[in-house]
Amino acid sequence: MEVPMSLLYVLAAILIVVGLAGVVLPALPGLPLAFLGMLLAAWAGGFEQIGAATLVALGVLTLLSLAVDVWAAALGARRVGASRLALAGAVLGTLAGIFFGPLGLFVGPFLGALTGELLHGRRLGPRGLGQASRVGFGTWLGIVFGIALKLMLALAMLGLFAWAWWH
Repeated sequence: MEVPMSLLYVLAAILIVVGLAGVVLPALPGLPLAFLGMLLAAWAGGFEQIGAATLVALGVLTLLSLAVDVWAAALGARRVGASRLALAGAVLGTLAGIFFGPLGLFVGPFLGALTGELLHGRRLGPRGLGQASRVGFGTWLGIVFGIALKLMLALAMLGLFAWAWWH
């Protein structure tokens, strides 16, 4: 049974759109999904518009986006001396934040990192809460910086894909 090309292109477009949403929504593997959509579109087109060189470049940008995810959050956390519990809390806070819309996506990582740092055993009180707040904010800044970098990578991938498709 042969799948109609139009269905493959629709599926590719859906993967790309969901992947772009995943750049901001941490529960989705963002740019890897977008890459799969682009690869599917290239395959559906018989690799006539999108060739091997373009796919390799898109793959490299996708791998770079995965490295950015890990690097940006860790950089923000390290700069303020975050504990492992603060990092785990930031991840959990980000996932929980999904259920509270855009505000949750911004507040969740901060609250998660703050809670994780407090659970780590920092003393409670003004000094302990101050350190936990700095850790929460630093981790949050790292995540936001990572999202900004991934958005730039997403735009580069879309631009490269569109350029290769129409040239």
